[in-house]
Amino acid sequence: MRTGSRVLLVLLLLLPAWGSAAAHNGDLTVRPTCKPGFSEQDYTAFVSQNIMEGQKLLKVKFNNCAGNKGVRYETNSLDFKVRADRTLFAAHHVQMPSKQLILVVTAWDPQTLGRWEAMVRFLVAEKSQHNGHKPKGRKTLPGDLVQQQSDTLLPWRQHQSANGLRRQKRDWVIPPINVPENSRGPFPQQLVRIRSDKDKEIHIRYSITGVGADQPPMEVFSIDPVSGRMYVTRPMDREERASYHLRAHAVDMNGNKVENPIDLYIYVIDMNDNRPEFINQVYNGSVDEGSKPGTYVMTVTANDADDATTANGMVRYRIVTQTPQSPSQNMFTINSETGDIVTVAAGLDREKVQQYIVIVQATDMEGNLNYGLSNTATAIITVTDVNDNPPEFTTSTYSGEVPENRVEVVVANLTVMDRDQPHSPNWNAIYRIISGDPSGHFTIRTDPVTNEGMVTVVKAVDYEMNRAFMLTVMVSNQAPLASGIQMSFQSTAGVTISVTDVNEAPYFPTNHKLIRLEEGVPTGTVLTTFSAVDPDRFMQQAVRYSKLSDPANWLNINATNGQITTAAVLDRESDYIKNNVYEATFLAADNGIPPASGTGTLQIYLIDINDNAPELLPKEAQICEKPNLNVINITAADADIDPNVGPFVFELPSVPSAVRKNWTITRLNGDYAQLSLRIMYLEAGVYDVPIIVTDSGNPPLYNTSVIKVKVCPCDENGDCTTIGAVAAAGLGTGAIIAILICIIILLTMVLLFVVWMKRREKERHTKQLLIDPEDDVRDNILKYDEEGGGEEDQDYDLSQLQQPETMDHVLNKTPGVRRVDERPIGAEPQYPIRPVIPHPGDIGDFINEGLRAADNDPTAPPYDSLLVFDYEGSGSTAGSVSSLNSSSSGDQDYDYLNDWGPRFKKLADMYGGGEED
Repeated sequence: MRTGSRVLLVLLLLLPAWGSAAAHNGDLTVRPTCKPGFSEQDYTAFVSQNIMEGQKLLKVKFNNCAGNKGVRYETNSLDFKVRADRTLFAAHHVQMPSKQLILVVTAWDPQTLGRWEAMVRFLVAEKSQHNGHKPKGRKTLPGDLVQQQSDTLLPWRQHQSANGLRRQKRDWVIPPINVPENSRGPFPQQLVRIRSDKDKEIHIRYSITGVGADQPPMEVFSIDPVSGRMYVTRPMDREERASYHLRAHAVDMNGNKVENPIDLYIYVIDMNDNRPEFINQVYNGSVDEGSKPGTYVMTVTANDADDATTANGMVRYRIVTQTPQSPSQNMFTINSETGDIVTVAAGLDREKVQQYIVIVQATDMEGNLNYGLSNTATAIITVTDVNDNPPEFTTSTYSGEVPENRVEVVVANLTVMDRDQPHSPNWNAIYRIISGDPSGHFTIRTDPVTNEGMVTVVKAVDYEMNRAFMLTVMVSNQAPLASGIQMSFQSTAGVTISVTDVNEAPYFPTNHKLIRLEEGVPTGTVLTTFSAVDPDRFMQQAVRYSKLSDPANWLNINATNGQITTAAVLDRESDYIKNNVYEATFLAADNGIPPASGTGTLQIYLIDINDNAPELLPKEAQICEKPNLNVINITAADADIDPNVGPFVFELPSVPSAVRKNWTITRLNGDYAQLSLRIMYLEAGVYDVPIIVTDSGNPPLYNTSVIKVKVCPCDENGDCTTIGAVAAAGLGTGAIIAILICIIILLTMVLLFVVWMKRREKERHTKQLLIDPEDDVRDNILKYDEEGGGEEDQDYDLSQLQQPETMDHVLNKTPGVRRVDERPIGAEPQYPIRPVIPHPGDIGDFINEGLRAADNDPTAPPYDSLLVFDYEGSGSTAGSVSSLNSSSSGDQDYDYLNDWGPRFKKLADMYGGGEED
């Protein structure tokens, strides 16, 4: 008998494929037939906290009824692997993350496609258990704890010690519960029953907590609180969640904990319910034409949402179709595992097939078409061009024609054929001239659109030198030819270019032509012959000469032979000479059709001769009347050049004798001298001093120049005084007095004019004071035109609006009514005449007389007449203006008019004082 409660653990198998035995009343019924599978549904082993790489952990047993040795084993963890002898080992060093680790070992037969699974649970062993005890295979518990599978879990176990005391043993680890995804029910579907052996003594209530129970997603699992039966309430989806971790609780009716909570692990078993999905529906790749077999093209990738560690998520690829099937129906192959597409056959030629469309199929279940799910995608493979076709001329010879002396002219167009991809480096042509043009007269440019070669003249050709050219040209591509491809003999051609003769202009062989001669040669002297050459040797033509530019008109040219003669004396000192050179331009024209002409420039270098006498500088000077105070520096200017200029010789003439008596010249250097007084005192005045200046030419030339010297009294600094300067200018005492009198008269006139202007301003101010400011009502009288008739008054006489030419109709009009614009006829009164120089006292009399004359003048406006206003009509759309009438109540206050100043004083007196009257 047992003195304490014990626990029985049985997992209810819901699906027949998950186990090989069913529990009936605690007994196992063994099927008589052999069924392959693991010997145990779950294995348990104790391991240390640190597991070394390659360390053997557990060996599972598998019953292979067919004796097939091709069964493969794998786990759902990357940390652990299974050898062919079914030994489970660590793939690398593993640090156990918790006190237990659960994984799934899968066995599958590639031939029968059968799959079997078993659960393996690793427990981190305590030191007392680990020393000397190394469990192997399924965990074997003490004898009374070994039990068979049933539909009830008794996870809480209790034992009695030898002395009769009860001690709590370590909780038993519950094996995971496997639930297939996409189950069709019916739901709720029972998974397992949990109970405690204390339920015989007290009433116990069971509950579960965790994700899927009381945490989102809610109520995926439920438990009967009385019986402890746990259910799944709906189909599971491994792709949504692969596992659940719940905790089972047992409490009494008062909510007191009866047992410690236990962990329940529920794994969703994957089903093949997801097709492989390609990342892209269309893949684009490329491969060079002529590629060898095995050349990589592209990679296609498909993902399967199922478990990648099982056959459900293992995708395999294959090529379904290839379009076009040229030159072979299997030009490409695909790696079934990686999806890499490579070439498998030779013969890719872009010029024949530019693009292949390949349909790729991805199938899970490791490519099993019977059980796996499939999907397809399109791979577009473009065959890229390589330069495997050299360019070839369409013909072996070309011809062209070009006029001589023309450049940038296209002579011939060279056409080629290239089967490579247009407008690519493999197609673009490059032309070269191999022979026939040693001087580089031609080049070949490529038309970027047509790829034609344009033979162009870049250096002018001469018919007289070359009448024709025979060129050998070659064409190639920008890109080099592919390996193994040779140039074609059709890549070279010949080009014949004929040169046509045109009338060329004559030219001067020496242009510019320079000659040297002395200036001053006489008129008619032959200078040189400036002749031109006609390059047209094969044409009989005459050349005529003429002047094109002769600024000074010094030259003549013979029209027949080009002889140059002088038409005037050539002067080097002329303004037309630049740097001693005179330039003239001549024209040489032939009589060809059409005529042609050329120009030539003749440069004449004139050699200087001594034909210009020196000139004295300065022309005027000033000196003190006493010597030794200051002197006059003099020099000379000569239009000639060295050696016909200085040094100069300065000397005074002997006649008149007074010059040498009063003046003396002292030489400073070859170009300068000093003029000074010889005597002790010279009267102030202006003196003309002649000086003879001689140059150093051969023969020398001299010139007598006069310098005006002003002699004046000077101060202690040697400067002329003001009076002395005036005296030196030649003015006597009488002239000075006359100038002073004129200045005094001018100042007097200005003073009188100022006095008169002030008097006139004073008189004008006095006139303004005669009028009282309060009586000054000089407001403008504004005249407003008469209003015309109303809208309905259209019957009026237009003649009344016209200006009468004569006054007869006015004189003959009956007395009575007159229009306001009619001026009466009568004798006009005489108005008083205003005096020329009015007196302030006469202003009032003048105004009164003018007023009386205006009152008696009938012709002065406004005319005393009856004004006739035309009828405006009735029914005007305008409203009444009666509302503008002032109030007659008499309560209006006009006192504010007193604040408006003197101009409104009269108005304020009229209205503001009404109450006092």
